[in-house]
Amino acid sequence: MKHTAKYFLCGLLLSLGAFSVQAQKNPEDKAGWRLGAQSYSFRLFSFADALRKIDSCGLKYVEAFPGQTIGGGIEGKMDFTMDAAKRQQVKKLIKDKGITIVAYGVVGAKTEEEWRTLFEFAKDMGVMNINSEPSAAQMPMVRKLAEEYKINVALHNHPKPSRYWHPDTVIAAIAGSKYVGACADIGHWVRSGLDPVECLKKLNGHVIGMHFKDVKKDTPDGKYHDVIWGTGDCKVEAVLGELKRQKFKGPISAEYEYHWENNGPEIAESAKNFREIYTRVKASQ
Repeated sequence: MKHTAKYFLCGLLLSLGAFSVQAQKNPEDKAGWRLGAQSYSFRLFSFADALRKIDSCGLKYVEAFPGQTIGGGIEGKMDFTMDAAKRQQVKKLIKDKGITIVAYGVVGAKTEEEWRTLFEFAKDMGVMNINSEPSAAQMPMVRKLAEEYKINVALHNHPKPSRYWHPDTVIAAIAGSKYVGACADIGHWVRSGLDPVECLKKLNGHVIGMHFKDVKKDTPDGKYHDVIWGTGDCKVEAVLGELKRQKFKGPISAEYEYHWENNGPEIAESAKNFREIYTRVKASQ
């Protein structure tokens, strides 16, 4: 009996040790940073496959995008118009993969009824941020619905000359709303000829989500493309320092729009670099 109890105790301690290792958090978690991936990075694959790839990159959060085939035995696409039964299937798929959905976009709607359907979808799915680019005419309605549902709308910047390419247009659209802010895409700022750190400073206190990337202009046609974070022109270390200074909290979605067929290893390396840089920035502040 004594030996049995001894072996049981040893086994229990080993199990607890394994659980402790599994339960360890990534360095950015304590700051409220939800480092994950925009499933658009894996647009050539189904959403189910994207979840698997995100997990293999050492990430546990996903931003879903509309139009991606769901997969995993579930018919249809990741559209916000899916019915309640299909939403339940998708939620189970996400949970079973050990991933948490934190954002949805970039997405928009035409009528108030469609916008309300979008907010209902986000509420049911547990989405923190709806990433969107509403028109100026839609903004009063969007601000009202965001307040009603208490769900963030993060205004996303595509490159110039898109609607929110410059931080000044984002600030004007926010108009003091508690639930409307910026989904800052630092790579698109660089593509637009803007300094990502200065843009973040302009948006001080209004950054509620990120599309994170690092880009470099080294193609024959002079265009920027995604590179492993910390090796491009996006000033990743200074960006993380500025986010830390602003006490940013929210989703950070890796959006890697290069080497589409097999960009998982580069996203995994980017996540590793991100955590190393974050740890260095934290230690210096």
